[in-house]
Amino acid sequence: MKKITEMTHPTRKSEKVIQFGEGNFMRGFFNWQLQQMNKQGLFNGSAVVVQPIQQGLGSLLAEQNHLYTVILEGLADSRPVQTSEIITTISRVLNPYEQWQDYLALAEIDDLDIIVSNTTEAGIAFDPQDKRTDMPPKSFPAKLTALLYQRYQADKSGYTIIPCELIDRNGEKLKACIQQYCSLWQLEDSFHTWLENENTFCCSLVDRIVPGYPYSKAEELNQLHGYEDRLMVTAEPFMLWVIEDPSHTVSQKLPLPAASLNVIFTKDLTPYRERKVHLLNGPHTAMVPLALLAGLATVEEVMLDPDFTCFIDELFNEELIPMLDLPQEELIQYAEQIKERFKNPYVHHQLQSIALNSVSKFKARLLPLLLRHHQQQLLPPRILASLAGLIYLYLTTDCQDDEAVLALFEKARALDSSEQVSFILGQEKLWGVDLSVFNKEVSQMVVLLSNKGSRHLVDSLKNEPTQKKAE
Repeated sequence: MKKITEMTHPTRKSEKVIQFGEGNFMRGFFNWQLQQMNKQGLFNGSAVVVQPIQQGLGSLLAEQNHLYTVILEGLADSRPVQTSEIITTISRVLNPYEQWQDYLALAEIDDLDIIVSNTTEAGIAFDPQDKRTDMPPKSFPAKLTALLYQRYQADKSGYTIIPCELIDRNGEKLKACIQQYCSLWQLEDSFHTWLENENTFCCSLVDRIVPGYPYSKAEELNQLHGYEDRLMVTAEPFMLWVIEDPSHTVSQKLPLPAASLNVIFTKDLTPYRERKVHLLNGPHTAMVPLALLAGLATVEEVMLDPDFTCFIDELFNEELIPMLDLPQEELIQYAEQIKERFKNPYVHHQLQSIALNSVSKFKARLLPLLLRHHQQQLLPPRILASLAGLIYLYLTTDCQDDEAVLALFEKARALDSSEQVSFILGQEKLWGVDLSVFNKEVSQMVVLLSNKGSRHLVDSLKNEPTQKKAE
């Protein structure tokens, strides 16, 4: 079989981006977007990839001449989508553990003025053990500080820095880490000034499911494509990138929307983060306990089940969307996209995997909206049913969660059944707030779950409006 290197011999584009991270997500998300811009003549640039850790994919990428295939699989406008495209936007990969001086030399290249990163949620962290003399230091922020200092010493303009790590306010947190290294390494005040005035740290929010290498059907896909690719990446068609850009400088450097990409430049991404947490992650958390108790196994199964489809539709329309501070039409459109993504036949999202640490997930994803309803003297029945399902699941089955969480449920099991729900709802250690105000409704639902089962509870909520709470 042919190698991927025999399939195309692209003209290399000017290096314009330094990219920390060569894993599945960045290759299926960011490099794919560069490809779409390049095809339309909007960017005409490539990325130099820096391996954040010592063991990475750099050697394998080099063997394939930095080429690989992105396979999009999913639904778009309710129709199945399957496309394959060879991506040509990586110019080279540097391993700073072996090529430290080559890495620092990137600071000398004027056109390389954009930095993107995805080093996992744990990647943006300050490590006081990192020294200025380390070649390289261990942490990503320390490596970046060294590069920034080299750029400053070369008297060059600064960078536009866009982290993609899945943490809140990622740009601000990365900048804070770098400022800590400035202090730790006793770098001069003029560098602090240059860092502040010449560089832009953008907070961003990314959204695309990228399952990665398709192990179960790799040989089949190689045969279909007519070449061997050891780095192919599968991803869903949907993608979203929200970038804070109050000065409108980033959108000029990266004209992503002009390439018909779902990229939003905004002054404040907070509403979009809320939208994702509450409308994408929230329904996942809401469906899991009730669906598991009904014997379902995957998100797709939930979305193909008439009872649960109705539950999810009404959860979106009656209880989630009305509580969010974005244009309602925009939220409704986003919700429809999410439901289509949930039905993706190519992504088998196991409910058990989503169920991990369900208490903290409920606290982050659904509890804020439950409390907003409460402030308006409203009772959202489906969010409360999800809470009841979670409590019942934890009381009656072995769940995976933090030891302290499981210990409280173990205490509850020792109580009389009539006291268990009130005990759990009153635990501020679990929820950050006393939820005893919902004891009546949640207790009734737990009894219904125990006597008649999850499906009966879900069915009883059909067409159930959000209730005005009794005074």
